[in-house]
Amino acid sequence: MSEAAAFWHYFTPDYASARERFVVRAQRAGAQLASYRHPDASGPGGIALSIDVARLGPQHAPKQLLAISGTHGLEGAAGSALQIAWLDSLASNLPPDLAVTLVHGLNPYGFAHGSRTTENNVDLNRNFVDHDAPRPRNAHYASLHEWLIPTRWDRDTLAAATQATDRFRDAHGADALFNTLASGQYTHADGLIYGGNQREWSNLTLQRIVETHLVQAERVAFIDWHTGIGEYGEPFFLCFNAQDSELEQRAAQWWGADRVLGQRPHGLARPDYRGLVFRGVEQFLDGRPMAGAVIEFGTRGPSMSLASRLDQWLRFRARQAPHPERDAQLRADLLDAFVPVSSVWRERVLAHGLAITAQTLDGLARW
Repeated sequence: MSEAAAFWHYFTPDYASARERFVVRAQRAGAQLASYRHPDASGPGGIALSIDVARLGPQHAPKQLLAISGTHGLEGAAGSALQIAWLDSLASNLPPDLAVTLVHGLNPYGFAHGSRTTENNVDLNRNFVDHDAPRPRNAHYASLHEWLIPTRWDRDTLAAATQATDRFRDAHGADALFNTLASGQYTHADGLIYGGNQREWSNLTLQRIVETHLVQAERVAFIDWHTGIGEYGEPFFLCFNAQDSELEQRAAQWWGADRVLGQRPHGLARPDYRGLVFRGVEQFLDGRPMAGAVIEFGTRGPSMSLASRLDQWLRFRARQAPHPERDAQLRADLLDAFVPVSSVWRERVLAHGLAITAQTLDGLARW
């Protein structure tokens, strides 16, 4: 990677600097900018929080790419870096009938405060369910909750939690354990992958964004940038178009069938994910076709479950008995788990992410 494209030009240390850099690069690229400020929550030091949108391309373009960063706040720096890098280097090469809408920091609270979840501890990527209907059940989560978010974070309690999950795996299987820990739950507001009891502000705002900035779109490509699943620094695709559908096949044509079809995160059966942003955007598009995926960049493999638990522990348990040295080191570990400081990882993410974006735009142009 050349000096002009070095990773430190795009990765930033915090939400405020990421937002500033995104806005500056979008202005330089000639994008139309819009900002949706959070009406209630604020960032560290009282800074304003907002979802920022940059749109490039013809106003009435029938084909649009919608690319989102920061659905999970702790992962936001990686998706933000990819958006900034694309604005900096490739945004001027759009075909005449194609537009791009970049949504920066969909979960600005989590991005600013270094948490995977929103101001209400909601996993935004489990929040897009029908909250007027009975919420999806996670049959086994309650039996594991007390082990997953313990009172203390030390060797003994973590060992006890490992024994509890091992017992569950022995009784129900590894796929069932992964599904319990990842699919979503709607009963424990201080727990893992909590989907909430109502639509989050970010959920409602994303609907406004889609209905405003993609109103002319007839065909949509979708990317939601994430980190955690997959090999270190390598992309992992979770396509949620219907299996064997034309839209799934289109995504496979863009990115490769071996990357898209039949993917098994961490080598396990894909969980029955509920309330995905992907599903929300499908609904907001009101029947217009959308092909795309959640695209992850691998960090610590299966150990990411422990990192997600640490996020919740720091948020709900650490404050009960603060220990500044411990908490600072654990928070540094948490941030590195989701967006490693390694230059190897960051350069790989930029190279893969820009190539994937180019593949997407090329495929969308031919759709």
